[in-house]
Amino acid sequence: MSIHEPAIRCETNEPLADPELTDGFHLLLDALKLNDIDTLFGLPGIPITDFLRTAQAEGMRVITFRHEQNAGNAAAAAGFLTGKPGVCMTVSAPGFLNGLTALANATTNCFPMILISGSSEREIVDLQQGDYEEMDQLAIAKPLCKAAYRILQAKDIGVGIARAIRAAVSGRPGGVYLDLPARLFSQTLPLEVGRQSLINVVDPAPRQFPAPDRVSHALALLKSAKKPLVILGKGAAYARAECEINAFIEKTGIPYLPMSMAKGLLPDTHELSAAAARSYVLQESDVVVLIGVRLNWLLSHGKGKTWAQEKGPKKFIQLDIAPTEIDSNVAIDAPLIGDIVSCMQSLLAGIDNHWQKPPTEWTAAIAERKEKNAKKMAEKLAERPSPMSFQSALSAVKQVVKDNPEAIVVSEGANTLDFARSIVDMYLPRKRLDVGTWGVMGIGMGFAVAASVVTGHQVIAIEGDSAFGFSGMEVETLCRYQLPVCVVVFNNNGIYKGTDINASGGKDPAPTVFVKNACYEMLMEAFGGRGVHVTTVDQLHQAMNEAIALGIPTLINAHIDETAGTESGRITSLNPAKTTRK
Repeated sequence: MSIHEPAIRCETNEPLADPELTDGFHLLLDALKLNDIDTLFGLPGIPITDFLRTAQAEGMRVITFRHEQNAGNAAAAAGFLTGKPGVCMTVSAPGFLNGLTALANATTNCFPMILISGSSEREIVDLQQGDYEEMDQLAIAKPLCKAAYRILQAKDIGVGIARAIRAAVSGRPGGVYLDLPARLFSQTLPLEVGRQSLINVVDPAPRQFPAPDRVSHALALLKSAKKPLVILGKGAAYARAECEINAFIEKTGIPYLPMSMAKGLLPDTHELSAAAARSYVLQESDVVVLIGVRLNWLLSHGKGKTWAQEKGPKKFIQLDIAPTEIDSNVAIDAPLIGDIVSCMQSLLAGIDNHWQKPPTEWTAAIAERKEKNAKKMAEKLAERPSPMSFQSALSAVKQVVKDNPEAIVVSEGANTLDFARSIVDMYLPRKRLDVGTWGVMGIGMGFAVAASVVTGHQVIAIEGDSAFGFSGMEVETLCRYQLPVCVVVFNNNGIYKGTDINASGGKDPAPTVFVKNACYEMLMEAFGGRGVHVTTVDQLHQAMNEAIALGIPTLINAHIDETAGTESGRITSLNPAKTTRK
Protein backbone atom coordinates (compact mmCIF):
# COMPACT_ATOMS: atom_id res chain seq x y z
CA MET A 1 0.00 0.00 0.00
CA SER A 2 1.49 3.38 -0.92
CA ILE A 3 1.76 6.07 1.70
CA HIS A 4 -0.99 8.03 -0.03
CA GLU A 5 -3.62 5.29 0.21
CA PRO A 6 -6.10 5.89 3.05
CA ALA A 7 -6.05 3.67 6.14
CA ILE A 8 -9.51 2.38 5.24
CA ARG A 9 -7.87 0.08 2.68
CA CYS A 10 -6.57 -2.01 5.61
CA GLU A 11 -10.11 -2.81 6.69
CA THR A 12 -10.67 -6.15 4.98
CA ASN A 13 -11.86 -9.53 6.07
CA GLU A 14 -10.77 -11.35 2.92
CA PRO A 15 -8.77 -14.52 3.65
CA LEU A 16 -5.14 -14.71 2.63
CA ALA A 17 -4.77 -16.01 -0.92
CA ASP A 18 -1.69 -18.06 -0.07
CA PRO A 19 -2.12 -20.55 2.80
CA GLU A 20 1.66 -20.57 3.27
CA LEU A 21 1.60 -16.91 4.28
CA THR A 22 0.47 -15.16 7.44
CA ASP A 23 -0.18 -11.47 8.06
CA GLY A 24 -0.11 -8.87 10.81
CA PHE A 25 -3.70 -9.59 11.81
CA HIS A 26 -2.99 -13.23 12.52
CA LEU A 27 0.47 -12.72 14.00
CA LEU A 28 -0.95 -10.27 16.54
CA LEU A 29 -3.72 -12.69 17.42
CA ASP A 30 -1.32 -15.64 17.66
CA ALA A 31 1.11 -13.67 19.84
CA LEU A 32 -1.66 -12.80 22.31
CA LYS A 33 -3.05 -16.33 22.42
CA LEU A 34 0.43 -17.80 22.87
CA ASN A 35 0.74 -15.70 26.03
CA ASP A 36 -2.62 -16.73 27.53
CA ILE A 37 -4.46 -13.54 26.61
CA ASP A 38 -7.96 -14.87 26.03
CA THR A 39 -10.14 -11.75 26.38
CA LEU A 40 -10.06 -8.42 24.53
CA PHE A 41 -11.88 -5.24 25.51
CA GLY A 42 -12.39 -2.47 23.00
CA LEU A 43 -14.50 -0.60 20.51
CA PRO A 44 -14.41 -1.54 16.81
CA GLY A 45 -13.48 0.83 14.02
CA ILE A 46 -10.80 1.41 11.39
CA PRO A 47 -8.33 -0.35 11.41
CA ILE A 48 -9.17 -2.92 14.13
CA THR A 49 -12.70 -4.09 13.29
CA ASP A 50 -11.64 -7.14 11.35
CA PHE A 51 -9.02 -8.02 13.91
CA LEU A 52 -11.73 -8.19 16.57
CA ARG A 53 -13.90 -10.29 14.26
CA THR A 54 -11.01 -12.64 13.60
CA ALA A 55 -10.16 -12.89 17.29
CA GLN A 56 -13.73 -13.83 18.13
CA ALA A 57 -13.84 -16.35 15.27
CA GLU A 58 -10.73 -18.03 16.65
CA GLY A 59 -12.08 -18.46 20.16
CA MET A 60 -11.08 -15.32 22.02
CA ARG A 61 -13.70 -13.49 24.04
CA VAL A 62 -14.24 -10.00 22.61
CA ILE A 63 -16.15 -7.51 24.78
CA THR A 64 -16.98 -4.27 22.98
CA PHE A 65 -18.19 -1.09 24.64
CA ARG A 66 -19.92 2.17 23.81
CA HIS A 67 -16.89 4.32 24.78
CA GLU A 68 -13.17 3.52 24.74
CA GLN A 69 -12.54 4.88 28.24
CA ASN A 70 -14.90 2.30 29.68
CA ALA A 71 -13.24 -0.45 27.63
CA GLY A 72 -9.88 0.70 28.98
CA ASN A 73 -11.15 0.71 32.53
CA ALA A 74 -12.40 -2.83 32.00
CA ALA A 75 -8.97 -3.93 30.79
CA ALA A 76 -7.34 -2.33 33.83
CA ALA A 77 -9.72 -4.05 36.26
CA ALA A 78 -9.17 -7.35 34.47
CA GLY A 79 -5.44 -6.91 34.97
CA PHE A 80 -5.88 -6.36 38.70
CA LEU A 81 -8.22 -9.34 39.10
CA THR A 82 -6.26 -11.85 37.00
CA GLY A 83 -2.64 -10.75 37.43
CA LYS A 84 -2.08 -10.80 33.66
CA PRO A 85 -2.37 -7.72 31.45
CA GLY A 86 -5.86 -6.70 30.46
CA VAL A 87 -5.85 -5.73 26.78
CA CYS A 88 -7.85 -2.85 25.32
CA MET A 89 -7.97 -2.15 21.60
CA THR A 90 -8.98 1.18 20.10
CA VAL A 91 -8.94 3.02 16.82
CA SER A 92 -6.56 5.89 16.19
CA ALA A 93 -6.47 9.50 17.49
CA PRO A 94 -9.83 10.19 19.25
CA GLY A 95 -10.28 6.51 20.16
CA PHE A 96 -6.72 6.35 21.42
CA LEU A 97 -7.19 9.50 23.50
CA ASN A 98 -10.36 8.07 25.04
CA GLY A 99 -8.47 4.95 26.07
CA LEU A 100 -5.50 6.95 27.33
CA THR A 101 -7.33 8.16 30.43
CA ALA A 102 -7.84 4.55 31.49
CA LEU A 103 -4.22 3.71 30.66
CA ALA A 104 -2.91 6.57 32.80
CA ASN A 105 -5.24 5.58 35.63
CA ALA A 106 -4.08 1.96 35.40
CA THR A 107 -0.46 3.09 35.66
CA THR A 108 -1.18 5.26 38.68
CA ASN A 109 -3.00 2.38 40.38
CA CYS A 110 -0.40 -0.24 39.37
CA PHE A 111 -2.82 -2.33 37.30
CA PRO A 112 -1.25 -4.31 34.44
CA MET A 113 -2.86 -3.19 31.19
CA ILE A 114 -1.94 -2.95 27.51
CA LEU A 115 -3.60 -0.37 25.27
CA ILE A 116 -3.25 -1.31 21.59
CA SER A 117 -4.28 1.39 19.13
CA GLY A 118 -4.23 1.59 15.37
CA SER A 119 -2.47 4.67 14.03
CA SER A 120 -1.62 6.61 10.88
CA GLU A 121 1.49 5.87 8.86
CA ARG A 122 4.72 7.41 10.10
CA GLU A 123 5.66 9.00 6.80
CA ILE A 124 2.54 11.15 6.84
CA VAL A 125 2.46 11.84 10.58
CA ASP A 126 6.08 12.98 10.74
CA LEU A 127 5.54 15.49 7.91
CA GLN A 128 2.12 16.47 9.31
CA GLN A 129 0.48 15.95 5.93
CA GLY A 130 -3.01 15.49 7.33
CA ASP A 131 -3.75 11.76 7.31
CA TYR A 132 -7.03 10.26 8.50
CA GLU A 133 -7.01 10.75 12.31
CA GLU A 134 -3.36 11.78 12.17
CA MET A 135 -1.62 11.96 15.55
CA ASP A 136 1.78 11.11 17.01
CA GLN A 137 0.18 8.75 19.51
CA LEU A 138 3.42 7.21 20.79
CA ALA A 139 4.80 10.59 21.86
CA ILE A 140 1.55 11.47 23.64
CA ALA A 141 1.34 8.14 25.46
CA LYS A 142 4.93 7.93 26.71
CA PRO A 143 4.66 10.34 29.69
CA LEU A 144 1.42 8.74 30.90
CA CYS A 145 2.27 5.04 31.07
CA LYS A 146 4.98 2.69 32.21
CA ALA A 147 6.26 1.94 28.69
CA ALA A 148 5.29 2.65 25.09
CA TYR A 149 6.37 0.89 21.90
CA ARG A 150 5.62 1.13 18.17
CA ILE A 151 5.68 -1.92 15.89
CA LEU A 152 6.39 -1.13 12.25
CA GLN A 153 7.13 -4.59 10.85
CA ALA A 154 5.06 -7.75 11.10
CA LYS A 155 8.15 -9.77 12.00
CA ASP A 156 8.49 -7.70 15.19
CA ILE A 157 4.97 -8.31 16.51
CA GLY A 158 6.14 -11.19 18.70
CA VAL A 159 8.87 -9.07 20.24
CA GLY A 160 6.49 -6.13 20.74
CA ILE A 161 3.88 -8.21 22.54
CA ALA A 162 6.54 -9.88 24.70
CA ARG A 163 8.02 -6.54 25.73
CA ALA A 164 4.59 -5.12 26.48
CA ILE A 165 3.66 -8.07 28.71
CA ARG A 166 6.94 -7.92 30.64
CA ALA A 167 6.69 -4.17 31.11
CA ALA A 168 3.07 -4.41 32.28
CA VAL A 169 3.56 -7.06 34.97
CA SER A 170 7.21 -6.96 36.07
CA GLY A 171 8.25 -4.93 39.10
CA ARG A 172 5.51 -2.44 39.90
CA PRO A 173 2.72 -3.24 37.40
CA GLY A 174 1.31 -0.57 35.13
CA GLY A 175 -0.02 0.46 31.76
CA VAL A 176 1.77 -0.11 28.45
CA TYR A 177 0.95 1.40 25.07
CA LEU A 178 1.44 -0.41 21.74
CA ASP A 179 1.21 1.67 18.59
CA LEU A 180 0.25 -0.30 15.45
CA PRO A 181 0.16 1.67 12.18
CA ALA A 182 -2.61 0.48 9.88
CA ARG A 183 -0.20 -0.86 7.27
CA LEU A 184 1.18 -3.39 9.77
CA PHE A 185 -2.00 -5.47 9.71
CA SER A 186 -1.77 -6.30 6.00
CA GLN A 187 1.96 -7.09 5.92
CA THR A 188 2.66 -10.73 5.07
CA LEU A 189 5.35 -13.23 6.06
CA PRO A 190 5.98 -16.87 5.26
CA LEU A 191 3.89 -18.87 7.73
CA GLU A 192 6.83 -20.65 9.35
CA VAL A 193 8.87 -17.44 9.63
CA GLY A 194 5.92 -15.83 11.35
CA ARG A 195 5.54 -18.68 13.81
CA GLN A 196 9.21 -18.56 14.71
CA SER A 197 8.99 -14.81 15.35
CA LEU A 198 6.52 -15.24 18.20
CA ILE A 199 7.70 -15.32 21.83
CA ASN A 200 6.16 -17.21 24.71
CA VAL A 201 7.03 -14.97 27.66
CA VAL A 202 8.59 -17.00 30.47
CA ASP A 203 8.33 -15.77 34.08
CA PRO A 204 7.39 -12.16 33.22
CA ALA A 205 7.12 -11.16 36.90
CA PRO A 206 9.93 -13.08 38.65
CA ARG A 207 9.99 -13.30 42.43
CA GLN A 208 12.28 -10.83 44.13
CA PHE A 209 13.48 -11.71 47.62
CA PRO A 210 14.40 -9.06 50.19
CA ALA A 211 17.94 -8.93 51.56
CA PRO A 212 18.20 -11.15 54.69
CA ASP A 213 19.92 -8.45 56.76
CA ARG A 214 17.08 -6.03 55.95
CA VAL A 215 14.55 -8.62 57.11
CA SER A 216 16.42 -9.04 60.40
CA HIS A 217 16.50 -5.27 60.86
CA ALA A 218 12.76 -4.96 60.21
CA LEU A 219 11.96 -7.72 62.71
CA ALA A 220 14.18 -6.12 65.35
CA LEU A 221 12.39 -2.81 64.87
CA LEU A 222 9.01 -4.51 65.11
CA LYS A 223 10.00 -6.30 68.30
CA SER A 224 10.77 -2.94 69.90
CA ALA A 225 7.31 -1.57 69.15
CA LYS A 226 4.81 -0.87 71.93
CA LYS A 227 2.01 0.13 69.56
CA PRO A 228 2.61 -1.63 66.24
CA LEU A 229 0.26 -1.29 63.28
CA VAL A 230 0.04 -3.01 59.88
CA ILE A 231 -1.47 -1.12 56.93
CA LEU A 232 -2.57 -3.21 53.95
CA GLY A 233 -2.80 -1.78 50.44
CA LYS A 234 -4.16 -2.93 47.11
CA GLY A 235 -0.63 -3.98 46.15
CA ALA A 236 -0.94 -6.77 48.69
CA ALA A 237 -4.29 -7.77 47.22
CA TYR A 238 -2.86 -7.80 43.69
CA ALA A 239 0.09 -9.90 44.91
CA ARG A 240 -2.28 -12.58 46.24
CA ALA A 241 -0.51 -12.46 49.56
CA GLU A 242 -3.56 -13.12 51.72
CA CYS A 243 -2.35 -16.45 53.10
CA GLU A 244 0.99 -15.01 54.21
CA ILE A 245 -0.62 -11.85 55.60
CA ASN A 246 -3.20 -13.85 57.51
CA ALA A 247 -0.47 -16.01 59.03
CA PHE A 248 1.58 -12.92 59.92
CA ILE A 249 -1.32 -11.16 61.65
CA GLU A 250 -2.33 -14.29 63.56
CA LYS A 251 1.25 -15.05 64.59
CA THR A 252 2.20 -11.54 65.68
CA GLY A 253 -1.16 -10.33 66.98
CA ILE A 254 -0.58 -6.90 65.39
CA PRO A 255 -3.71 -4.84 64.59
CA TYR A 256 -4.14 -3.97 60.92
CA LEU A 257 -5.81 -1.28 58.86
CA PRO A 258 -6.93 -2.17 55.31
CA MET A 259 -7.04 0.46 52.59
CA SER A 260 -10.19 0.31 50.49
CA MET A 261 -9.17 -2.26 47.85
CA ALA A 262 -7.30 -4.33 50.45
CA LYS A 263 -10.54 -4.94 52.34
CA GLY A 264 -11.16 -8.67 52.47
CA LEU A 265 -7.52 -9.79 52.58
CA LEU A 266 -8.67 -10.67 56.05
CA PRO A 267 -12.40 -10.40 56.79
CA ASP A 268 -13.39 -6.90 57.87
CA THR A 269 -15.01 -8.57 60.89
CA HIS A 270 -11.65 -9.93 62.12
CA GLU A 271 -10.95 -9.04 65.75
CA LEU A 272 -7.62 -7.42 64.85
CA SER A 273 -9.07 -5.13 62.19
CA ALA A 274 -8.59 -1.53 63.29
CA ALA A 275 -10.71 -0.02 60.51
CA ALA A 276 -13.32 1.25 62.98
CA ALA A 277 -10.59 3.02 64.97
CA ARG A 278 -8.65 4.41 61.99
CA SER A 279 -7.89 7.89 63.34
CA TYR A 280 -6.79 6.53 66.69
CA VAL A 281 -4.34 3.92 65.39
CA LEU A 282 -2.77 6.29 62.86
CA GLN A 283 -2.12 8.84 65.57
CA GLU A 284 -1.04 6.52 68.37
CA SER A 285 0.98 3.80 66.61
CA ASP A 286 4.77 3.88 67.01
CA VAL A 287 5.95 1.34 64.41
CA VAL A 288 3.96 0.99 61.18
CA VAL A 289 4.35 -1.84 58.67
CA LEU A 290 3.29 -0.78 55.15
CA ILE A 291 2.43 -3.81 53.03
CA GLY A 292 1.79 -2.94 49.39
CA VAL A 293 0.63 0.55 50.25
CA ARG A 294 2.06 3.98 49.46
CA LEU A 295 2.24 6.93 51.82
CA ASN A 296 0.40 9.17 49.37
CA TRP A 297 -2.47 11.61 49.90
CA LEU A 298 -4.79 8.80 50.99
CA LEU A 299 -2.61 8.47 54.11
CA SER A 300 -1.80 12.19 54.42
CA HIS A 301 1.71 11.46 53.08
CA GLY A 302 2.66 10.01 56.46
CA LYS A 303 2.76 13.50 57.95
CA GLY A 304 0.82 16.05 59.97
CA LYS A 305 -2.05 15.77 62.41
CA THR A 306 -3.34 12.54 60.89
CA TRP A 307 -0.21 10.84 62.21
CA ALA A 308 0.30 13.09 65.26
CA GLN A 309 3.86 13.65 64.12
CA GLU A 310 4.11 16.59 66.51
CA LYS A 311 4.51 13.95 69.23
CA GLY A 312 7.62 12.67 67.49
CA PRO A 313 8.34 10.77 64.26
CA LYS A 314 7.08 7.24 63.82
CA LYS A 315 9.12 4.31 62.59
CA PHE A 316 8.12 2.79 59.26
CA ILE A 317 8.75 -0.64 57.78
CA GLN A 318 7.80 -0.67 54.10
CA LEU A 319 7.39 -3.69 51.82
CA ASP A 320 7.47 -2.66 48.16
CA ILE A 321 8.62 -4.01 44.82
CA ALA A 322 9.98 -0.58 43.79
CA PRO A 323 13.02 0.80 45.66
CA THR A 324 12.24 4.27 44.32
CA GLU A 325 9.08 4.35 46.45
CA ILE A 326 11.09 4.32 49.66
CA ASP A 327 11.51 7.68 51.41
CA SER A 328 9.08 9.28 48.94
CA ASN A 329 7.38 11.28 51.70
CA VAL A 330 8.96 10.41 55.04
CA ALA A 331 12.02 8.46 56.09
CA ILE A 332 11.52 4.69 55.94
CA ASP A 333 13.51 3.06 58.72
CA ALA A 334 13.33 -0.50 57.42
CA PRO A 335 12.72 -0.91 53.69
CA LEU A 336 12.09 -4.44 52.40
CA ILE A 337 12.43 -4.49 48.63
CA GLY A 338 10.86 -7.46 46.87
CA ASP A 339 7.56 -8.96 45.86
CA ILE A 340 5.00 -8.96 48.68
CA VAL A 341 4.70 -12.74 48.99
CA SER A 342 8.47 -13.24 49.24
CA CYS A 343 8.81 -10.40 51.74
CA MET A 344 6.00 -11.79 53.90
CA GLN A 345 7.45 -15.29 53.78
CA SER A 346 10.82 -13.91 54.86
CA LEU A 347 9.26 -12.07 57.79
CA LEU A 348 7.28 -15.13 58.82
CA ALA A 349 10.41 -17.26 58.79
CA GLY A 350 11.98 -14.93 61.36
CA ILE A 351 9.09 -15.06 63.83
CA ASP A 352 9.67 -17.81 66.38
CA ASN A 353 7.56 -19.18 69.21
CA HIS A 354 9.07 -16.65 71.61
CA TRP A 355 7.61 -13.69 69.74
CA GLN A 356 5.89 -11.27 72.11
CA LYS A 357 2.50 -10.05 70.93
CA PRO A 358 1.63 -6.34 71.37
CA PRO A 359 0.82 -5.13 74.90
CA THR A 360 -2.79 -5.67 75.86
CA GLU A 361 -3.05 -1.96 76.68
CA TRP A 362 -2.69 -1.24 72.96
CA THR A 363 -5.06 -3.86 71.63
CA ALA A 364 -7.61 -3.19 74.39
CA ALA A 365 -7.60 0.54 73.65
CA ILE A 366 -8.26 -0.19 69.98
CA ALA A 367 -11.03 -2.65 70.82
CA GLU A 368 -12.69 -0.09 73.11
CA ARG A 369 -12.78 2.55 70.36
CA LYS A 370 -13.94 0.05 67.80
CA GLU A 371 -16.84 -0.96 70.01
CA LYS A 372 -17.79 2.64 70.66
CA ASN A 373 -17.67 3.62 66.97
CA ALA A 374 -19.43 0.44 65.87
CA LYS A 375 -22.27 1.16 68.29
CA LYS A 376 -22.70 4.65 66.84
CA MET A 377 -22.69 3.28 63.31
CA ALA A 378 -25.18 0.53 64.21
CA GLU A 379 -27.59 3.16 65.48
CA LYS A 380 -27.27 5.05 62.19
CA LEU A 381 -27.77 1.91 60.13
CA ALA A 382 -30.87 0.99 62.08
CA GLU A 383 -32.59 4.29 61.32
CA ARG A 384 -35.34 4.24 58.72
CA PRO A 385 -35.76 7.84 57.52
CA SER A 386 -37.95 8.66 54.56
CA PRO A 387 -36.45 9.34 52.08
CA MET A 388 -33.45 7.10 52.79
CA SER A 389 -30.11 8.37 54.02
CA PHE A 390 -26.83 7.01 52.67
CA GLN A 391 -26.36 5.02 55.88
CA SER A 392 -29.82 3.48 55.94
CA ALA A 393 -29.65 2.49 52.26
CA LEU A 394 -26.20 0.99 52.72
CA SER A 395 -27.48 -1.12 55.60
CA ALA A 396 -29.35 -3.12 52.96
CA VAL A 397 -26.25 -3.38 50.75
CA LYS A 398 -24.18 -4.44 53.76
CA GLN A 399 -26.54 -7.34 54.48
CA VAL A 400 -26.70 -8.46 50.84
CA VAL A 401 -22.90 -8.53 50.57
CA LYS A 402 -22.68 -10.46 53.85
CA ASP A 403 -25.10 -13.03 52.42
CA ASN A 404 -23.17 -13.15 49.12
CA PRO A 405 -19.46 -12.85 50.04
CA GLU A 406 -18.32 -14.10 46.61
CA ALA A 407 -19.94 -11.10 44.93
CA ILE A 408 -17.60 -8.39 43.68
CA VAL A 409 -18.42 -4.87 44.83
CA VAL A 410 -17.64 -1.90 42.57
CA SER A 411 -18.03 1.50 44.19
CA GLU A 412 -17.69 5.09 43.06
CA GLY A 413 -19.06 8.50 43.88
CA ALA A 414 -18.32 11.04 46.60
CA ASN A 415 -20.55 10.33 49.58
CA THR A 416 -21.66 6.98 48.15
CA LEU A 417 -18.06 5.82 47.91
CA ASP A 418 -17.03 7.13 51.33
CA PHE A 419 -19.97 5.70 53.25
CA ALA A 420 -19.81 2.36 51.42
CA ARG A 421 -16.11 2.00 52.21
CA SER A 422 -16.73 2.20 55.95
CA ILE A 423 -20.12 0.47 56.11
CA VAL A 424 -20.01 -2.49 53.71
CA ASP A 425 -17.80 -5.27 55.08
CA MET A 426 -15.76 -7.44 52.74
CA TYR A 427 -14.92 -11.05 53.54
CA LEU A 428 -12.70 -12.27 50.70
CA PRO A 429 -9.74 -10.76 48.80
CA ARG A 430 -10.07 -8.85 45.53
CA LYS A 431 -13.82 -8.47 45.93
CA ARG A 432 -13.79 -4.67 46.09
CA LEU A 433 -12.94 -2.35 43.22
CA ASP A 434 -13.18 1.41 43.48
CA VAL A 435 -11.80 4.72 42.23
CA GLY A 436 -8.32 4.06 43.63
CA THR A 437 -5.37 6.40 43.91
CA TRP A 438 -6.60 9.13 41.59
CA GLY A 439 -10.17 9.06 42.88
CA VAL A 440 -11.29 9.19 39.24
CA MET A 441 -15.01 8.90 38.55
CA GLY A 442 -16.36 6.89 35.65
CA ILE A 443 -14.74 3.54 36.42
CA GLY A 444 -18.02 1.94 37.51
CA MET A 445 -19.47 0.18 34.49
CA GLY A 446 -16.11 -0.71 32.95
CA PHE A 447 -14.93 -2.29 36.19
CA ALA A 448 -18.28 -4.04 36.63
CA VAL A 449 -18.17 -5.57 33.14
CA ALA A 450 -14.60 -6.79 33.61
CA ALA A 451 -15.28 -8.22 37.06
CA SER A 452 -18.19 -10.24 35.71
CA VAL A 453 -16.43 -11.36 32.53
CA VAL A 454 -13.13 -12.54 34.06
CA THR A 455 -14.53 -14.09 37.26
CA GLY A 456 -18.05 -15.20 36.34
CA HIS A 457 -19.25 -13.94 39.73
CA GLN A 458 -22.14 -11.69 40.64
CA VAL A 459 -21.21 -7.99 40.64
CA ILE A 460 -22.81 -5.28 42.77
CA ALA A 461 -22.06 -1.75 41.56
CA ILE A 462 -22.75 0.91 44.18
CA GLU A 463 -22.97 4.16 42.22
CA GLY A 464 -23.53 7.78 43.10
CA ASP A 465 -25.88 9.34 40.56
CA SER A 466 -23.15 11.70 39.37
CA ALA A 467 -20.52 8.96 39.04
CA PHE A 468 -22.97 6.72 37.19
CA GLY A 469 -23.40 9.39 34.54
CA PHE A 470 -19.80 9.00 33.38
CA SER A 471 -20.33 5.45 32.12
CA GLY A 472 -24.08 4.87 32.36
CA MET A 473 -24.54 4.06 28.67
CA GLU A 474 -22.62 0.84 29.28
CA VAL A 475 -25.78 -0.67 30.77
CA GLU A 476 -26.40 -1.59 27.13
CA THR A 477 -23.14 -3.56 27.27
CA LEU A 478 -24.36 -5.33 30.42
CA CYS A 479 -27.56 -6.29 28.61
CA ARG A 480 -25.85 -7.25 25.35
CA TYR A 481 -23.64 -9.76 27.12
CA GLN A 482 -26.29 -10.66 29.73
CA LEU A 483 -23.93 -10.13 32.65
CA PRO A 484 -25.05 -10.74 36.27
CA VAL A 485 -24.50 -7.15 37.41
CA CYS A 486 -26.75 -5.34 39.87
CA VAL A 487 -26.28 -1.58 39.63
CA VAL A 488 -27.57 0.46 42.56
CA VAL A 489 -27.77 4.19 41.78
CA PHE A 490 -27.92 6.32 44.91
CA ASN A 491 -30.09 9.09 43.50
CA ASN A 492 -30.07 12.32 45.49
CA ASN A 493 -30.70 14.56 42.47
CA GLY A 494 -27.24 16.00 42.09
CA ILE A 495 -23.52 16.13 42.70
CA TYR A 496 -23.00 15.91 46.47
CA LYS A 497 -26.60 17.12 47.05
CA GLY A 498 -29.61 18.11 45.01
CA THR A 499 -30.35 21.30 46.91
CA ASP A 500 -27.95 23.82 45.37
CA ILE A 501 -29.52 26.93 43.80
CA ASN A 502 -28.50 29.31 41.04
CA ALA A 503 -26.98 32.22 42.97
CA SER A 504 -27.70 34.63 40.12
CA GLY A 505 -31.43 34.00 40.33
CA GLY A 506 -31.44 32.95 36.68
CA LYS A 507 -33.42 30.13 35.10
CA ASP A 508 -30.54 27.70 34.66
CA PRO A 509 -30.16 25.05 37.37
CA ALA A 510 -27.20 25.25 39.75
CA PRO A 511 -24.03 23.53 38.46
CA THR A 512 -24.40 20.58 40.83
CA VAL A 513 -28.12 19.87 40.35
CA PHE A 514 -29.58 17.18 38.07
CA VAL A 515 -33.10 16.57 36.78
CA LYS A 516 -35.21 15.91 39.83
CA ASN A 517 -36.32 12.33 40.47
CA ALA A 518 -34.71 11.00 37.29
CA CYS A 519 -35.85 7.49 36.32
CA TYR A 520 -32.47 5.81 35.89
CA GLU A 521 -34.08 2.38 35.99
CA MET A 522 -35.71 3.09 32.63
CA LEU A 523 -32.29 3.24 30.99
CA MET A 524 -31.72 -0.41 31.87
CA GLU A 525 -35.24 -1.32 30.77
CA ALA A 526 -34.63 0.33 27.40
CA PHE A 527 -32.06 -2.37 26.57
CA GLY A 528 -33.99 -5.34 27.93
CA GLY A 529 -32.60 -5.41 31.45
CA ARG A 530 -34.52 -5.15 34.70
CA GLY A 531 -35.19 -1.74 36.24
CA VAL A 532 -36.51 -1.13 39.75
CA HIS A 533 -37.30 2.06 41.64
CA VAL A 534 -37.12 1.89 45.44
CA THR A 535 -37.77 4.37 48.22
CA THR A 536 -37.30 2.27 51.36
CA VAL A 537 -34.61 0.07 52.85
CA ASP A 538 -36.82 -3.02 52.73
CA GLN A 539 -37.56 -2.43 49.05
CA LEU A 540 -33.86 -2.02 48.30
CA HIS A 541 -32.97 -5.19 50.17
CA GLN A 542 -35.66 -7.16 48.34
CA ALA A 543 -34.72 -5.74 44.92
CA MET A 544 -31.05 -6.63 45.37
CA ASN A 545 -31.87 -10.17 46.48
CA GLU A 546 -34.13 -10.61 43.46
CA ALA A 547 -31.44 -9.29 41.11
CA ILE A 548 -28.92 -11.80 42.45
CA ALA A 549 -31.41 -14.66 42.31
CA LEU A 550 -32.29 -13.86 38.69
CA GLY A 551 -28.68 -13.27 37.64
CA ILE A 552 -29.61 -10.72 34.98
CA PRO A 553 -28.58 -7.09 34.41
CA THR A 554 -30.52 -4.99 36.91
CA LEU A 555 -30.51 -1.30 37.77
CA ILE A 556 -32.05 -0.21 41.06
CA ASN A 557 -32.82 3.49 41.30
CA ALA A 558 -32.56 4.12 45.06
CA HIS A 559 -34.19 7.38 46.09
CA ILE A 560 -31.94 9.15 48.63
CA ASP A 561 -32.69 12.32 50.59
CA GLU A 562 -31.40 15.15 48.38
CA THR A 563 -30.21 17.04 51.45
CA ALA A 564 -27.95 14.14 52.44
CA GLY A 565 -24.26 14.23 51.69
CA THR A 566 -21.48 16.76 51.99
CA GLU A 567 -19.41 18.62 49.42
CA SER A 568 -16.74 16.26 48.03
CA GLY A 569 -17.51 13.63 50.64
CA ARG A 570 -14.63 13.26 53.08
CA ILE A 571 -12.12 15.35 51.13
CA THR A 572 -13.89 18.68 51.55
CA SER A 573 -10.61 20.08 52.89
CA LEU A 574 -9.15 19.85 49.38
CA ASN A 575 -11.68 22.38 48.04
CA PRO A 576 -10.48 25.97 47.73
CA ALA A 577 -12.02 28.24 50.33
CA LYS A 578 -15.11 30.06 49.12
CA THR A 579 -14.53 33.77 48.58
CA THR A 580 -16.85 36.74 48.18
CA ARG A 581 -16.13 39.42 45.61
CA LYS A 582 -15.90 42.84 47.14
